[in-house]
This record gives sequence, C-alpha cells and structure tokens, in this order.
Amino acid sequence: MVVGAFPIAKLLYLGVRQMSKPVANRIKAGARRSEFFKNYICLPPAQAYHWIEMKTKMRIMGFRGSSIKPLNEEAAAELGAELLGEAIIFIIGGGCMVLEYSRQAANSRRKEEELNETIHSLQTQLGELALTVETLDTRLREVNRLMLSLPSAPSSK
Repeated sequence: MVVGAFPIAKLLYLGVRQMSKPVANRIKAGARRSEFFKNYICLPPAQAYHWIEMKTKMRIMGFRGSSIKPLNEEAAAELGAELLGEAIIFIIGGGCMVLEYSRQAANSRRKEEELNETIHSLQTQLGELALTVETLDTRLREVNRLMLSLPSAPSSK
C-alpha cells in the first residue's frame, strides 16, 4: 500500500514545489523593489551568508587573518532575494512532507484501530462460541445421563 501511495505523494510534492517557484519569484521581485524588505529582510542574511562563505573559503585556502569586505548593496539585495526564494521553496516543500507524514500516520492509526476492533469482535465471538459449546456439552451429558438411567429394553431372541 505504501509503495502505491509514494509516487502520488512525490508527484504532489513536485507539483506544489513547481507552483511555489512563481510565488517565490514574485516575493523576490517585491523584495528587490521595497526598501524596507531590502534593508531588513534581504540584506542581513545575504551579508551573513557572504561572510560565512568567504570565511570558510579563506580557511580552506589557508588565509587565517584576512578581513572580509561586505557585499555592495545591489549584490547583497540580489543574494538576499535568492536566499529568500530558496527558503520559501524549502519551507513549502517541508510543509508538504510534514502533511504527507501526518496523513500517513493518521491512516496507520485508523488501520490499527480497525484491527483492534476486529480483534475485540473476534474475542467476543470466541467467548460466545465457548459458552455455546459449554451449554451443548452440558445438554449432551444430561441426555447421556437420562439415556443411562432408562431401563434397558429386553432383547428378543
């Protein structure tokens, strides 16, 4: 069952991701136009990303004490908008995965409850059948006792 559901979930995930790209592009375009968005949303993460990236590259190449110049405002705004767009796509994709996981967990929980109900029903039926067998066994003993208590008929020869 899970094998059959997986391609549908993957297809749904890819569809939502493809639909989220235009949304992310519109947000990126708005981020480039708005000064508030540019200065407070795009620039700080872009500068931090640039600083971490350059610091890592410098350490890999063996330069320890080099100072890193910040990106110019236009490049930082572009990088920040790209980071924002990728973050939006990542969040939407993660949300799809969480929803799919919760859907699968709910299905699993439902199946487990159905199985528990079936087991309980079978146990109830088994108890009823055991009681019926006991009742029939008691009746059979009573019939046997009555048959043994009857005088035997003389056999004719």
